[in-house]
Amino acid sequence: MAKKGKKPSETPCKETFEVVPVEGKTPATVVLLLSSPEEDILIKASEAIHTFAEKGDENKITLLGLGALEPLCQLITHSNKLVRRNAFMALGIMAINGDVKSALERIHVIPSIIDKLSLEEDIVVHEFATLCLASLSLDFVSKVQIFDSNGLPPLIQLLSSPDPDVQKNSLEIILNLVQDYQCRVVVHEFGGIPPLLELLKSDFPVIQHLALETLQNVTTDRETRNTFREEQGFEKLMDILNNTAVSDLHAEALDALANYLSDSESVQQIHESGGLTRLMDFFLTPNLPEIQSNVVKCITRVAQSPENRKLLHEQHVEKVLVEYLSVEDNGVKMSTCQAVAAMSLHLDSKGRFQELGGIPALVDGLCTECLKLREAATQALAILTHSNDTSAMALYEAGGHEILVQQLQGSCARSVANAAAALCNMAGQEVIRCSILAHGVMQALVEPMKSTDTQVLVNATLCLAVLACDTEARAELQSAGGLQPLVNLLRSYHNEVLQNACLAVNVCASDEPAAVEMCKFGALELLREINQSANRRSSFSELAMISLLNSNLSVKYSLTGHLAFTDIVSDGFYDAGQARAGQRVLSLEELSKKPVNQQRPIIVINTTTEEKTEDDGQKDESQPGSPTEEPWKMMDDVSLQVLVKETKESILPLDDEREQCTALARMVSEAMGGAVEMEKLHEFPWVLHLSELKFQLQSNVIPIGMITRGIYCHRALLFKCLADCIGMSSTLVRGEYNRAWNEVLLLSGNPSSSSGRYMVDLMHQPGRLLAPSTPAAVQYQTI
Repeated sequence: MAKKGKKPSETPCKETFEVVPVEGKTPATVVLLLSSPEEDILIKASEAIHTFAEKGDENKITLLGLGALEPLCQLITHSNKLVRRNAFMALGIMAINGDVKSALERIHVIPSIIDKLSLEEDIVVHEFATLCLASLSLDFVSKVQIFDSNGLPPLIQLLSSPDPDVQKNSLEIILNLVQDYQCRVVVHEFGGIPPLLELLKSDFPVIQHLALETLQNVTTDRETRNTFREEQGFEKLMDILNNTAVSDLHAEALDALANYLSDSESVQQIHESGGLTRLMDFFLTPNLPEIQSNVVKCITRVAQSPENRKLLHEQHVEKVLVEYLSVEDNGVKMSTCQAVAAMSLHLDSKGRFQELGGIPALVDGLCTECLKLREAATQALAILTHSNDTSAMALYEAGGHEILVQQLQGSCARSVANAAAALCNMAGQEVIRCSILAHGVMQALVEPMKSTDTQVLVNATLCLAVLACDTEARAELQSAGGLQPLVNLLRSYHNEVLQNACLAVNVCASDEPAAVEMCKFGALELLREINQSANRRSSFSELAMISLLNSNLSVKYSLTGHLAFTDIVSDGFYDAGQARAGQRVLSLEELSKKPVNQQRPIIVINTTTEEKTEDDGQKDESQPGSPTEEPWKMMDDVSLQVLVKETKESILPLDDEREQCTALARMVSEAMGGAVEMEKLHEFPWVLHLSELKFQLQSNVIPIGMITRGIYCHRALLFKCLADCIGMSSTLVRGEYNRAWNEVLLLSGNPSSSSGRYMVDLMHQPGRLLAPSTPAAVQYQTI
């Protein structure tokens, strides 16, 4: 049986399938329908998703989990307008959710969205496309994509849309983008300023706020400010400020105005048109604290240039600021202090603030518990008193100096720096300086000198240098422990800190006790290092070094080996020998406490005797077992006292200075063992003699009067000591191998002839005067 064959098909069926109504009761089903090829299904599915997503974040997350995002992103480019509109509605609503936004950023849908912002597109598409971009534009990467996809031009066009939602969304996107300078320029280039100004008249406050905030950002660009001026931007902002019905816009309007007025050319133009007077009238109008704070911030911005400060002064802006200093709100006061500081850079404004009573009002700000207000008040006072004695006196009369001294011990570095600057400015007047010192400023400055804040250190050291100009102040600083932190600042590599520290060291070195203590802390070693550095050396460091040495002749002689005619040795001077490179010269007290050693002795000068008072005797009797260590004191030197007395009685009365010099040289020689022939110098028992004295005294320190066998270095030191006692000009110069000599300045026998320098022979032919550089002089100086 043959197989049954298949009947050949006839013509294809031309009947279409009847419409089947589709009902999706679950989100998953509706999401699946987004992939349908049929437009009617797509329209209904995307509309259903929009309705579902509108009901809350939970639904949006559900749709995200079901994969609705990618098909929606494809549908926004669909050829059917209704499909596109519904897809954008669904996508825009979903993008509000943070998780959905993060997922959208990974899909890179931004170029497709921007493509649908053309004016030919449905206005509903505009609304939800911009809503989606507004959410995405909060992210930096998305902002870059919007800018790179040329999103700003169509967004600027949409600012003129008749739909307020489109306007609002577009403003939000632009505002997010113009945080970057490049975007601000593009907004200006594509004509964004006129529509932004037009939106200030919107019936919707949120749009007005966004427009003002955007203007505030874009007007930081100079070219944008020019366009702003051409479009009567100032007048439109003033219309807002003069309209009390929109007072909620005043703060942002002032912020935008501040940028515009930071340009001197703009200020000059509005001044010429009377606009500056209108602005001052508004400033004087009673307002809420928030508005007042923005007013003074605006003044501060305007007052950044000398030209603007001059115009503001002519408009009596000081009156506005002094009135604002009396308001209750601390925020307004703080902003006002900042404005006062800015305006005080104008010399005439300083006097005006003082005349209007602004300084007492600023002093009141110093007493508040608000740290920011105290900082701003101290800054204003520091600038007001700079190079202005009248303001400084007004601050003193208001009691501000006492509060500023207290501020030095505060925790706010800016306040401390400003307080130090203000006190430094005031200290130029003697009556004020004395009062500042009386309130313990030297003690208060110690802690700021330990600060890690550069400006605090700069101002504190300069303040110290100005205040420490008398012995009492320096003694107070020393007793307060301020010298060590001052010396530590010589290690600074900040030029201004180092310069001011050197200046303060120079001032403090005027007193020998302070100079000795600073040397103890290593000041000389640090200054030597500084002065050897090409980068750190300055005239201040060199001056500090000279002052320290001149106030501590023992150290000077040890380091330099030379004392000049003007260096007068006194009690406590000691010769510790030549200091090695980098070695600190120990104090006499430190040297005296060392155990007896084999090194050369320390020779000390002491012409006084410390007498024991009756109180000391009673103290010893009443506290026989006191564990307190007795303070160190120098050993008495009776023999030196005798020599000083003899010098004054027998040498000083001589009329001829040459005769005085010769007689003194012979006296020194006799006291030190008499003349010694050059050939027999090695037989002179000076080494043994000094060793015996060290053993006898059980000390490395020997009073010079006890030396009866001395050579060049001992005789030269004694000569210098006695010569200084009677006012005879003499140097002291150290050579090598225990050589030392003196040069004297003597007039020749002919009074009309020039004076001459001579070296004094104290060793071989006592009293012989040797002309410098002669063979005899050279032989005396060297072996």
